[in-house]
Amino acid sequence: MGVISVRAGISLAMTDVAKTISIGGELTVNRMGFGGMRLCGPGIWGWPEDRENALRVLRRAVELGVNFIDTADAYGPEVNEEQIAQALYPYPDGLVIATKGGLTRGGPGKWERDGRPERLKKCCEASLRRLKLDRIDVYQLHAPDEKYPLEDMIGALVELRDEGKIRFIGVSNFSLEQLQAAREMTQIVSLQNPYNYAERRDNDDVLDYCEREGLAFLPYFPLNAGDDMPHPELDAVAKKHHATVFQIALAWLLHRSKATLPIPGTQSIAHLEENVAAARIEFDEDDLTRLGLR
Repeated sequence: MGVISVRAGISLAMTDVAKTISIGGELTVNRMGFGGMRLCGPGIWGWPEDRENALRVLRRAVELGVNFIDTADAYGPEVNEEQIAQALYPYPDGLVIATKGGLTRGGPGKWERDGRPERLKKCCEASLRRLKLDRIDVYQLHAPDEKYPLEDMIGALVELRDEGKIRFIGVSNFSLEQLQAAREMTQIVSLQNPYNYAERRDNDDVLDYCEREGLAFLPYFPLNAGDDMPHPELDAVAKKHHATVFQIALAWLLHRSKATLPIPGTQSIAHLEENVAAARIEFDEDDLTRLGLR
């Protein structure tokens, strides 16, 4: 089966459904972003075996028109932010880098929450140095930490914004109630939660809320279409469009809501090109019905 590709000079122009999104009413980016987490070593720990390949993937993403890159200080830890600076600094005009703070790492595959306000400030300042930035466009609380009041954690980010160290505040792994509470404290421009074709119902209400309120919704694990689970509807649409199941899963996210900004990650340039090309897939009414979008 052929695969929709960006090779051989095929246009990268997106459809009207999947073109751009505005973050905070000021930052306009293409709706197929890139998540840098998988450029780290196994267990999202340390550098990958092929360091230069990670840098090539980042450069190729920008060449393909990706202008939104998501990372975090916990990826590596620190490694992914360093990769981004090594590969792309000085940054091209219009490139938006979003990073996160609020998790600690004890080893490969180990993640713990640490939302101490004073630590969040130090994490942000360290991210600024690694990324070689004077200001981070979107700085996200990686996850709420129940040991500390939400207003204290969000308050630390507000102080960073007031100091000019971040431009906009985003949040991640928040429930709808937590998101609403945070928005009562200050402007929140984005939410990053797990969401994909196979696993989405826990966050349908949050996504719908983001669309109504004009927030960007960054679905992570966007390609978890279920390798070991049958999805005949995805298979059928993929065959019709000469695409992969994962390309259809990405196109589904773009069609699901105008608020979505998928951030698929990969260590493979070939897979990166396939992911970006998924933004060119146009669904007809039969596809929309089959995929539950009508």
